[in-house]
Amino acid sequence: MADNHPPDGKPQPDGSETGWRALGYLMSGIIVWGGLGYLVDLWLGLPKVGLLVGMLVGAAAGMYLLIKQMSP
Repeated sequence: MADNHPPDGKPQPDGSETGWRALGYLMSGIIVWGGLGYLVDLWLGLPKVGLLVGMLVGAAAGMYLLIKQMSP
């Protein structure tokens, strides 16, 4: 059987890059904003509430970026 390669030799996208991009946006948002919340907790001497708030803000920011990029 012949391989189904396009004439220009570039591989055809299969949708997995979209999934990895979505995972990257969500994970990076949670990690970065959660880390900032943790640092604010340490700086102000608060219980670990800032970590949770930062992680929620990061998840929301990642979802916003996903929706903004994926919408036509």
